[in-house]
Amino acid sequence: MTGPSGTALVVVDLQNDFCATPTARARFPGDPAVLDAAVAGGVRAVETARRRGVEVVFVRFLGDTAHQGPSWRGRDRRLGKRPKCLEGSPGAEFHAVAPAEGERVFTKRAVFDAFLAEGFQAHLAEQGIGHLVFAGLFADVCVDSTARTAFQKGFHVTVLTECTTSLHLPYDTVLRFMRVLYGARTITADDPGAWTTPEPVAGAGGGTRPEEVPCPSPLG
Repeated sequence: MTGPSGTALVVVDLQNDFCATPTARARFPGDPAVLDAAVAGGVRAVETARRRGVEVVFVRFLGDTAHQGPSWRGRDRRLGKRPKCLEGSPGAEFHAVAPAEGERVFTKRAVFDAFLAEGFQAHLAEQGIGHLVFAGLFADVCVDSTARTAFQKGFHVTVLTECTTSLHLPYDTVLRFMRVLYGARTITADDPGAWTTPEPVAGAGGGTRPEEVPCPSPLG
């Protein structure tokens, strides 16, 4: 029995407070050019998806304290973190790319995982989506959280390697982890295979093999 065969590009948290404000850029531990390259890659991925007729879904984060659970507030208090992407603020606005008419936007309220955003999973089911292609920020935070749930719910996972980067962990390690644990394809947006649902594996109980492909940095 095969599942839904449609593909959607999921654009995660390309918002000012994550990639454009001075605070966001200072928080990024590596060369800011890497962050800029990941954002530019995400913009190109959106253009490619639209050109190919692949559905584009935008996910955004709102971090207002009113949305935070006790553990989130406790963590921020202990670590001195300030809330990001406050509702209605410039920091919450999309950066470098925005939804086109008819493209859906789903909001995460102080959570990492897009499947916790109201209507996200239902929309994928309604559209017959079985394959999620990820771009956006960050590979080791919200992209990974969503990819992990996607895999467990039966979705095929593809991560566009030049369209994201990591915040806390080595980027190559994050991609390798996704390949091994989720069977994720980690390839570039210009690879035609990125936009096709993996073929079902013959035989009961079979699963896709993790693809051992290079993990280029966003700078190429």
